[in-house]
Amino acid sequence: MGRLHEGEPELDADLVRRLVDEQLPQWSSLPLVELPATGTDHWLYRLGDELLVRLPRIEWATGQSDLEARWLPVLAPHLPVSVPERVAVGAPALGYPWAWSVCRWIPGRTPDRTDPAELSAIAASLGEFCAALRAVDATGGPLAGVVRNRGVPLAHRDAATREAISAVSDELDPSALTSAWEAALRAPTHSGAPAWMHADLLFGNLLVDDLDGVTTLVAVIDWGPMAVGDPAPDAATGWSIFDAATRDDFRTAAGFDDATWARGRGWALSTALVALPYYRGTSETIAANARCTIREVLADPG
Repeated sequence: MGRLHEGEPELDADLVRRLVDEQLPQWSSLPLVELPATGTDHWLYRLGDELLVRLPRIEWATGQSDLEARWLPVLAPHLPVSVPERVAVGAPALGYPWAWSVCRWIPGRTPDRTDPAELSAIAASLGEFCAALRAVDATGGPLAGVVRNRGVPLAHRDAATREAISAVSDELDPSALTSAWEAALRAPTHSGAPAWMHADLLFGNLLVDDLDGVTTLVAVIDWGPMAVGDPAPDAATGWSIFDAATRDDFRTAAGFDDATWARGRGWALSTALVALPYYRGTSETIAANARCTIREVLADPG
């Protein structure tokens, strides 16, 4: 993946090698291999067999490692899958401007959105993950709308979503998009206690493995947008990952009520719409996933 954002620093494997060798010399003998990025916030390098170097590629991602290090040890014991574990922190140096981190390597691969059998295999287990996460005590967690921007009322995204609808009107029907968005805005607002959410359950943030010949969800990664608030952003997974054949299996296992499900449809639409014009000139993979999510939303009356 090439440059995704304006303002990205220059980075290559030689620079990462120097950062590791100078700051974490205990690992200087381990081979370093750049990995294809599945997300948008970090560059990833595998370090030996058991470690992963993670470097923010844009300023808004610079606090994510600390957030994960604070809260993932709290959440991990309650979850049915693995989550990242930070083992070291590097400092800005050699022209790279931000702190960076080293995590334990989690074996697995990104699931294949085009494989119906794979979607079916993970639908219930990802729903169970969402249910387990919501059940964790949220006291003191990063509040939606205060610390994080996911999990706020959908109305807070109205201006950005309508702007995105206008921006993609060259390829998508603005009338259909507006109708779907306004239907989501009419859903009842969240009235319960703030609940934990991952808030970015996309394909690139899931890891599966083939265990005894069965595709199994083994980890959920990239927790940067995590928050406590309205858990509807995790319900958005029903459209951002699943299709009509698997969506209900995910929802049943997750236990989302009707209002949360309706807001989740709005979150799926809004995030995909905002992503499409931003990334369609820089990452065809991200743009294609956004288009697929929008199609799923428009095909599902909710």
